[in-house]
Amino acid sequence: MTEVIAVAVITVLAVISPGADFAMVVRNSYLYGRTTGLLGAVGVAAGVLVHVTYTMLGVGLLIASSTALFTAIKLVGAAYLVYIGVRTFRARADLAVDLESKPGLTRLGALRTGFLTNALNPKTTLFVVSTFTQVVGPDTHLWQQAGYGLFMSFAHLAWFGVVALFFSDSRLRTAMLRRQKALNRAIGSVLVGLGVTLGFAR
Repeated sequence: MTEVIAVAVITVLAVISPGADFAMVVRNSYLYGRTTGLLGAVGVAAGVLVHVTYTMLGVGLLIASSTALFTAIKLVGAAYLVYIGVRTFRARADLAVDLESKPGLTRLGALRTGFLTNALNPKTTLFVVSTFTQVVGPDTHLWQQAGYGLFMSFAHLAWFGVVALFFSDSRLRTAMLRRQKALNRAIGSVLVGLGVTLGFAR
């Protein structure tokens, strides 16, 4: 039971901690509406399963012990965050938002953005690998480890689903769209900052 509680607490704290996933879901929700925000949340949850899968297969131990491999993963993820951040920062301030057509981001694009943001995020790599290697014991059954992984994914889906619903609210969304240029630059700067920070972090 102690192991279950530890995994639950670590997961909740990691999920609600502001980061690239949060900034991405907020951006998609206020720019393109509720459905796009929720699809981004689904993409994030799917990305978590990537980390869980390779960790359960033992690759997590390799990443933890191989500086070169982890550095490569970190740099790819950091570059992606910087790329998305620059695109957001430079987005047109007079973007017309249509909740039906979702200009500039298809449903598949929303899923892909959420998925890649999480799957290439070194923060999630560290979270999943450290949880499985430090908290989950070697005698923990495979089905139980799979359950932990599904819980991690569901926790991300639930939290970012709530974030998407909140930031796609018509009144809040209208107010944010009036300040779209400043918001694009703020969120873009945060994403670029996260990318640069993760890229140079040891």
